[in-house]
Amino acid sequence: MAFVQGMIPHHRQAVEMADLVAGRSQNAQVIDLAARIGGGQQPEIDMMVGWLQEWGAEVPAEDGGMGGMGGMGGMDHGGDMGAMGGMMTPEQMQQLQGASGPTFDRMFLEMMTEHHRGAVEMAQTELQDGADPDALALAQKIIDTQQVEITEMDTLLQQV
Repeated sequence: MAFVQGMIPHHRQAVEMADLVAGRSQNAQVIDLAARIGGGQQPEIDMMVGWLQEWGAEVPAEDGGMGGMGGMGGMDHGGDMGAMGGMMTPEQMQQLQGASGPTFDRMFLEMMTEHHRGAVEMAQTELQDGADPDALALAQKIIDTQQVEITEMDTLLQQV
């Protein structure tokens, strides 16, 4: 359950980041990648919210705003999960929001790569420690999808 509760705000931030691409990037490959990230992670958010509701568990609040830790406080006091999970700080999100063109592309790709690496780590932990078959399947899907996207972003970073 902790994996799902942690992954929801993580995915929400990735969708926020992907939404920033429109109007800030002129790079067709970055625009396409962002559309795939947002389009892939929003359905996973919806699915995880559904699971938490089914389980009678708390759904992380959506009040995080630009890069906030909405719903991530509590036991971990908003600390380790943010750093470990590759979450961007509000300041980093503001920097990204204020950038455009090739500067934006580089920042987006670097930040999203770090963000994805955090998600992969979280998913690997779930594979080691988790028990719910649906959550384990999602963790494997996150690893598979995001590793491919990390490789793509590494390639794009060499081009911008």
